Amino acid sequence: MGTSGSTSGGVWWNLVGPGGTCGIPAAQLQETVALSAFSGLFLSLLEMTGQLTQLYKMCTGRFFQALCYHRVWRSQILQHAQCPHLRTWRNLASCPYKAVIFDMGGVLLPSPYRLAAEWEVRNQVPPGTIKQGLISGGENRPWLRYMRGELTPAEFLHEFGQQCSKIANSPVPVDSFFSDFTSDQMARQLPVMTEAIKCIRAEGLKTAVLSNNFYLQSGESFLPLDRRLFDVIVESCQEGICKPDPRIYKICLERLGVQAKESIFLDDIGQNLKAAAQLGIKTLKVEDPDVAVQELETHLGFPLQTFVPYTCPVRPAMEIPRDRLQQYLENTFGAQVEGPLVLRQFGHGQSNPTYYVQFGGRDLVLRKKPPGKLLPSAHAVEREYRILKALAKAGIPVPKVHTLCEDSSVIGTAFYLMDYCAGRIFKDPTLPGLEPSERREIYSAMNSVLCKIHSVDIKAAGLEDYGKHGHYVQRQVQIWSRQYRSTETHVIPAMERLIEWLPSHLPASERLSVVHGDFRLDNLIFHPENPEVISVLDWELSTLGDPLSDVAYNCLVYYLPSNFSLLKGLSNCDLSQLAIPTAEAYFQMYCDHMAIPPARNWNFYMAFSFFRMAAILQGVYKRSLTGQASSATAESSGKQAEFMANLAWDFATKEGFRVFKELPTSGAPTRTFSTWANPSRSYAVGPGSTLTDSDKSHLIVSPEGLSSRVRELYHKLKEFMDAHIYPAEQVLRDHQASQSRWTPHPLTEELKEKAKSEGLWNLFLPLESDLDVKYGAGLTNLEYAHLCELMGTSIYAPEVFNCSAPDTGNMEVLVRYGTGPQKERWLQPLLDGKIRSCFAMTEPQVASSDATNIEASITKEKDTYILNGHKWWISGSLDPRCQLCIFMGKTDPTAPRHKQQSMLLVPMATPGITVTRPLTVYGLDDAPDPLSNLKRFQKGDKCLSAIKVTTVKLLLLKQKQRKIATEGDKYGNKTATISY
Repeated sequence: MGTSGSTSGGVWWNLVGPGGTCGIPAAQLQETVALSAFSGLFLSLLEMTGQLTQLYKMCTGRFFQALCYHRVWRSQILQHAQCPHLRTWRNLASCPYKAVIFDMGGVLLPSPYRLAAEWEVRNQVPPGTIKQGLISGGENRPWLRYMRGELTPAEFLHEFGQQCSKIANSPVPVDSFFSDFTSDQMARQLPVMTEAIKCIRAEGLKTAVLSNNFYLQSGESFLPLDRRLFDVIVESCQEGICKPDPRIYKICLERLGVQAKESIFLDDIGQNLKAAAQLGIKTLKVEDPDVAVQELETHLGFPLQTFVPYTCPVRPAMEIPRDRLQQYLENTFGAQVEGPLVLRQFGHGQSNPTYYVQFGGRDLVLRKKPPGKLLPSAHAVEREYRILKALAKAGIPVPKVHTLCEDSSVIGTAFYLMDYCAGRIFKDPTLPGLEPSERREIYSAMNSVLCKIHSVDIKAAGLEDYGKHGHYVQRQVQIWSRQYRSTETHVIPAMERLIEWLPSHLPASERLSVVHGDFRLDNLIFHPENPEVISVLDWELSTLGDPLSDVAYNCLVYYLPSNFSLLKGLSNCDLSQLAIPTAEAYFQMYCDHMAIPPARNWNFYMAFSFFRMAAILQGVYKRSLTGQASSATAESSGKQAEFMANLAWDFATKEGFRVFKELPTSGAPTRTFSTWANPSRSYAVGPGSTLTDSDKSHLIVSPEGLSSRVRELYHKLKEFMDAHIYPAEQVLRDHQASQSRWTPHPLTEELKEKAKSEGLWNLFLPLESDLDVKYGAGLTNLEYAHLCELMGTSIYAPEVFNCSAPDTGNMEVLVRYGTGPQKERWLQPLLDGKIRSCFAMTEPQVASSDATNIEASITKEKDTYILNGHKWWISGSLDPRCQLCIFMGKTDPTAPRHKQQSMLLVPMATPGITVTRPLTVYGLDDAPDPLSNLKRFQKGDKCLSAIKVTTVKLLLLKQKQRKIATEGDKYGNKTATISY
């Protein structure tokens, strides 16, 4: 089940299978998927399952008819509510159970005995033959041995066939029975049980399957169920024991983490129920699934029908007075309803609590402010109500609002009510299940509706006073900076830098329009069949302002990974294969629709959007600490705020490079730098300026000034140096002077393993390159400097801790710019210390420490790059473990001076590379990692003009443009270009 972070207009998707009468038979599949927009924070909205997609197809042409049936069915439920025999549901807190365990056949699936009886009639087999074969024969009968996984399908059918033929006194084609029994048509989960399970899970109880089942011919177990509906699945064929063996019940309870008295078990066989009851499990015999569900309701104390997905009982901190709400609804809609008010809370949403309300034949969504003291101008449901009403008149697709109540005496805070909308919401931006052409159309429709919003005539819509005119971004930076400060719980270095950087890089001019403030794919409702936006949700952050802020916010998903916990992203997806436009193409599409030129300072808008999201998430995290946040997942927002802030700073850095590139070449420009020791301070350094003593005091000049974590790491490193590195130096020096010096000493490898086991490994990788601390130790450059100084006291120490050049620089290049397959092939072995690498830049003919002087050429011919050049002083290239060379050369001699160079990943085994000799420094060759001289490819006596390297093995890096150059090899590399 998905969740949502959207907070505004309630949008509901109601689908009922076609056909049926007003009574709606129980066998009819019915799904009511409730979606509501919540102010926003990147929590997922609805997950479109294959079952629902199929249901859409079933409803083609009868969609509105299905909605009518749904209304009639709801009406009948309300009529039932007036019946005197209607049970009263007790509070969930009084429910003594924590888990419900289901048998499969006869409970979740049709009974195998009933299917056997029908098959016997069709095949003229004596009645009861199959059932008799299943239950007779003791513990060693074929059926039990098959369910314990002791017989293969072929062995079982042979033995079971003999057994049944003996019972019937004639041949019985049991293979035909099992073919029918395991067919897709027969093995369908009962809808009434499926709905009951969803209700149980929505109430917070666990669910499990405890089944006597078997392996199919394919080797897979027979379990035709939606596994996502169960916390635990226990299968007899995998465990080697069957019900009614008490051990299998105990296995299930242990995996559920509950006691026997805290669980209910449903089965259709008496002896299985008896064994469960003897363990203290509450049991329920299933003869009729509908009756069994009604009985289960009485035990659990809550309804197991009319499931509303993504809702849960109202959480204690979010309770509202139902009697006063019901009175308000009666006064508003003029309805007198004797039945109870149905009120549930959506589990998603982190800002404004949102509730499902069923009242008087109406399905409504209620949006309210959260309780407690709120930040200024936050959670303005009144503004949501106003903008929705105005935009509906302007022709923008939005939910229909009914009423706004600003009287806090009704339910404690202001709230408003809105209707459902029927349609599709896409949580996953990759749009799984759609054809490539449909994906393009969905993104085009999203882009188009955003343009419509930005084209609304503000004056005609009566929204001239909806926000201030001009300086929108400046005000937003100030607002979110204040909001962040008011909810700050700890120092986030990137936020400190952004709070100072953003005001000095504001756009010189802005357009004015209605801005949504939280415009993204999962805040849109699409037509059930067509790529058309029929409703835009979540207007809590809307105002008048710069429309480019909406576009940038809409593009956040392009820079988030697909496994991001709050919102699935696209950063590691093949957009060309998915037929989804790139961020650049999407922005250009918007500019074309609006007839405006692309913004040069696009990276600023992206930095601002990520900064704002970080501030919002920090507010959610702060409210979670005080119990005010309305989402159960709000506590994770603290880490997400830091992640967003770091992404924002990445874009700020890119924008800084753009500004720097456009500066006049004459004169020494002022630059800004900051240290992570005190990220709230930064210093402008220009010609003639110096740091004062006060300023210098903010640098960490002693290890004791480090944080406790880094200080502990420093002392741990020092202890390792004293205990292992210094005592080993003489042995390693002797080896370096021996004939075998070109082979790494085993002691070095032993020390590397010891350092790795103690967590003293890959300390070099800076935090700004490894935001998730996936590869390194999560140290800033300033923190690592102290550890680096300590390692520098021994020439052997850096390699022992995998912190030696040139591997360190090469690994950081791969972390920043490598593709997933390239990281797998090169980065991971380097991080593990299994291989070494070298960097080929310096050339003998030119002063090539200045990359603009490099003469080595790189030219592309079809699927290869041709490298021509002579490199020397290549650290590590003669090490026998060196498998990778990062080669720098010129790819475009006609480009501006600083845009001509690129770097390629070249396997050292590539034909054409010749390492001619080691180079010495002061007479030392520094084996086994010497500086060397590398010339062009030679074969026999003939000197060829080039080294040829296939593009599938290369990472092409330009100074102002990065390219991952591939054609698609066995490593799965793809071509991509990112300009900045």
